[in-house]
Amino acid sequence: MDKALNGLTVDTLSVAYGARLAVDAISLAVPKGKITVLAGPNGCGKSTLLRAIRRLHVAKSGCVLLGDTDIGKMREKEIAREIGLLAQSPSAPEDMRVEELVRLGRYPHQAMLQPWSKDDAAAVEDAMFGTGVGHLRDRRIGSLSGGQLQRVWIAMVLAQQTDIICLDEPVNHLDMAHQIDCLDLVSRLNREHGRTVVLVLHDLNLAARYADLLVFMKDGGIVSAGSPRELMTEELIASVFGIQCRVIEDPVHDRPLCIPMRNSSPRFEVQG
Repeated sequence: MDKALNGLTVDTLSVAYGARLAVDAISLAVPKGKITVLAGPNGCGKSTLLRAIRRLHVAKSGCVLLGDTDIGKMREKEIAREIGLLAQSPSAPEDMRVEELVRLGRYPHQAMLQPWSKDDAAAVEDAMFGTGVGHLRDRRIGSLSGGQLQRVWIAMVLAQQTDIICLDEPVNHLDMAHQIDCLDLVSRLNREHGRTVVLVLHDLNLAARYADLLVFMKDGGIVSAGSPRELMTEELIASVFGIQCRVIEDPVHDRPLCIPMRNSSPRFEVQG
């Protein structure tokens, strides 16, 4: 039975870098078939939590459950068939062709001496079609724009055919148009194919626009989790992000919109 169909649960998970706890006893039920966005200030543990969900960090205590199975007890390829991850700023040789990069997403389904199958080829074609990069298949990735390249990386993750997709700052370094293009693509994959998506985003308004479940993190823990409308309050934003703001209604997307004013406790002093 597909474990991902039973959902993903973080159970009192702690992750440490040496003596420092980066994630401290976090518990979170990730809703199936929805978009969960992790948001919070720099260094709060968002990326560490996302990587721990994919078992790229070993738990100091607690666990991540896929269905009722602790992922700490699963084989690497078994996890990779269930959970896909696109890390921050991924890299590959610039002379690699687009199709070659997308084909790497099939590694969890490969075995020694197993030939490339029709299922592998179909998965790669579906991933490139779904992300709109099929026409780029013979291009070298070094020749692509930032937006094109990010779509190719997402296609590689889709080629894994996982029900759970984790994306760490997927719109980092993209201009505004490509940010919306990329996140609209992720939203469409969620709506049309029922993929469970866990996103790390820095931009609070983008988080509110795309999240079904918004999770505010600070100092390695979860401050609050709920709908964007529940979390996007001036008081909570000031507490988590240290910034004064006004929250208004987005007239286009019917979501709350944060208008920053100034830091409640400035981090830098202007030297005269």
